[in-house]
Amino acid sequence: MCDYSLAVLPNRLAVEGEELVVHRFRTGSIGLAPPAELQTFGRRLEAACRRSFWKRLKTAFEGSPNCADITAVCVPPGAQLLISNIPEDLQRQWRIQDEETVLFVEISAAENIYRDAVQFRHGRVVMLQSLREGLPVQVVSLGAIEVREEQSLMA
Repeated sequence: MCDYSLAVLPNRLAVEGEELVVHRFRTGSIGLAPPAELQTFGRRLEAACRRSFWKRLKTAFEGSPNCADITAVCVPPGAQLLISNIPEDLQRQWRIQDEETVLFVEISAAENIYRDAVQFRHGRVVMLQSLREGLPVQVVSLGAIEVREEQSLMA
């Protein structure tokens, strides 16, 4: 859903059809974030860089309050995601295409470990922490819809 280290951040559940981006949060963990928030953060960061040296140094020691503004978007296990623009080295390493539909999975129920991963069509499971920052991800399905459809067919 959302790795333990992202629970301290503002977070919300993903929405079907939503476009997201792989992002490294201030906790150091990789997760999914809305691109609009990352663009807003980038503009704030540019403005902060135009400040005087002493103000930038003070901000560095205090920590940037803007970092906390970025929402971690949580995805439930069983959701289908479309990952695009996968770099060629990862395509070769993982034997995948430049665009892949994956299944979002949790590899463990244990606490305080990274457990979020994606499973490719050929079965390879890759930790979310191994994805590259900036990769675009689209939420194709949250998974619950297909379960409801199957249940209605059984009735």
